[in-house]
Amino acid sequence: MISHRQFTLQALALAAALTASSAYAVDFDGYFRAGPGTTNNGHARACYDLGIIGGHYRLGNECDFYGEFGLSRPATWMAFRTKPRSCSMSTAPAPTSARRARASSRCISKARVSTSRPERTSGSVSVSTAVPDVHILDKFFVNMSGVGAGGDSIALGGGTKLGVAYFSGDSSGGLGDGGTRFSTTPGNRLNVDVTDIPVNPGGKLRVTGTFTKGHYDNATDGKGTTGAGISLEHKQELNGLGGANTAWLQYAQGSAGLDANFGTKGANSSYKQWLAVESLTWQVGPFRRPGGGAVRPARQGRGHNVAKYNEMSVGGRGSFAITKNFKLVGELGYMEKKPDGSATQKLTKFTFAPTLSTGPGFFNRPELRLYVTAAKWNDAANAAAGSGGLTGFGDGKTKGTSFGAQAEIWF
Repeated sequence: MISHRQFTLQALALAAALTASSAYAVDFDGYFRAGPGTTNNGHARACYDLGIIGGHYRLGNECDFYGEFGLSRPATWMAFRTKPRSCSMSTAPAPTSARRARASSRCISKARVSTSRPERTSGSVSVSTAVPDVHILDKFFVNMSGVGAGGDSIALGGGTKLGVAYFSGDSSGGLGDGGTRFSTTPGNRLNVDVTDIPVNPGGKLRVTGTFTKGHYDNATDGKGTTGAGISLEHKQELNGLGGANTAWLQYAQGSAGLDANFGTKGANSSYKQWLAVESLTWQVGPFRRPGGGAVRPARQGRGHNVAKYNEMSVGGRGSFAITKNFKLVGELGYMEKKPDGSATQKLTKFTFAPTLSTGPGFFNRPELRLYVTAAKWNDAANAAAGSGGLTGFGDGKTKGTSFGAQAEIWF
């Protein structure tokens, strides 16, 4: 369930967009995926994931139906020429044998309201900022979304821009608060985001700082716990390959998260984490177009009553267009997770997916895929996942095969 405060904010945001001046059209955008699936051992659906912070290799490995829908309407508001914007995202997890408890849940999980003066090139007020992702992992490595306000895209000269935002709310997103999706535990967060810093030909740097204060009702001293983090992101355009290479180096301690959001709100300064990620995309060839993405996340953490641990994954997805509207897509990923004093958890996953698409490019959508996914993992991965094992089926197996179809579209 969502809190009364969140519902009120989202309702006001939507009302502002819908009741704005009729002189402007309403814009609609979003994302949606859905499709049936089964396994070789009779279960309705299975997905294979170690639950590491680097995300999972998603092709043929998604056990939900998911949608994000945005609605906006520019308008003249108060004494300024502004553009109220409201976006909402809803999730509808699909029924699975391992996840029936979540099958009927439906919620609005994000809202955004922003205003800007169109006669100026900088200066806006917003409650969330850019969230760069690695598509094949379905992971946002910088995600400052939340309930708050601040300035964004403030010109500093030379193309560099500054964003400053303050967030405070009762929604923790389930990060360290007993595994619940929402929590009434309060927290404050300040983000400072400097983007588009030119550092080399075709290369730009983004620096994001995070400062947090977690539990006000901290059991130890009642003062709450503080945290700080920094994210460095370098994006290098690769025009000859029709793509780019993006690298992140991130560090966080205390109640700050690696992704510039809250982490574990009750964590003290002894809790430290770092993450390194490299993501490469490419698209070459005028007729038959091989394209793809590769990624290498590695994470380490220690402290706050948590043993030192290491996580690592490496993988990629490639596509080859046979015709304008038909391509062959494959994805291979390998993941490891090792807490100190415990066995290393291992998982390898491969998917092959003949695909119908609106174009030959790697990111052309909509797509309709038929897929087969094969995965193999070890006993340590089963043990760490609990009595149900990695898949949740409790059969003790360490390999599996899934079949299915999926439609994916963004607009």
